[in-house]
Amino acid sequence: MVRFKKPLTIIFSLFLLFTGTITACQHRDFEDKLSSLYKNAVPRIQPEGLDSLLATGAVVHILDTRKPEEYQVSHLPGAHFLDYNNYKNANLDTLPKGGIIVVYCSVGYRSEKVGEYLLKKGYPTVYNIHGGIFQWKNTGHTVVDEKGHPTERVHTYNRNWSKFLIEGEAVY
Repeated sequence: MVRFKKPLTIIFSLFLLFTGTITACQHRDFEDKLSSLYKNAVPRIQPEGLDSLLATGAVVHILDTRKPEEYQVSHLPGAHFLDYNNYKNANLDTLPKGGIIVVYCSVGYRSEKVGEYLLKKGYPTVYNIHGGIFQWKNTGHTVVDEKGHPTERVHTYNRNWSKFLIEGEAVY
């Protein structure tokens, strides 16, 4: 009979291995889902790439292209709301054509459509956040509520999409 001297250590190690495997599988599933959604019509930027861009001091216009109720739950700090359901009728006069524009939504599907529209309208530098606000939050970045306070809450569009939010509290 084999006896383990440290059964709790072994159980804990197996738990960590198992949870790490689940997280890796969820990430792979998320990346597979994103690959099936994107048309690659708009250059994508990773959250870390946006961090680097902002660190240069460049003027970056961040546009949240989700629904109003999603934006109210949380959004990226400094993001401006551009309603996905009405973006073609939005007044874009305050958006400089020479500036850098970064769009995002939950995972990047809706924002890619908005980004594509902005490119067609003559905005030369438009990026879509790869994985949207889900990826932003999953990589440890801060989101803020409607009052500008940091929050863990992220609107996940619906229950089916919430499985891709690994970090934070899913709201739908």
